Amino acid sequence: MRNFNLAKGQDLSTGFKDFFDTIGLTGGGLVTKGIAAVIAIIALRMLLQLSGDPKGALRKGSMAVGTLFVAVVLALYGDTLFSTVTEAKG
Repeated sequence: MRNFNLAKGQDLSTGFKDFFDTIGLTGGGLVTKGIAAVIAIIALRMLLQLSGDPKGALRKGSMAVGTLFVAVVLALYGDTLFSTVTEAKG
């Protein structure tokens, strides 16, 4: 029987820095994705709590869709956006 090796071995002896390097994220990128996930959950909760009033439902629904859009943009481009803020020129 063949030995299928799907992934090469990784040396994670120095801790979290090696782990974040293997998944392609920095600590700040991971925090940004976590914040985006929390905002997305809040937006989905807002969508589920729409009222029966059409005018109020339209207002709350559009606010929830806008919040979900912000969460998606933050998840996709948040590490790039915040990297420009944290890189100080010395």
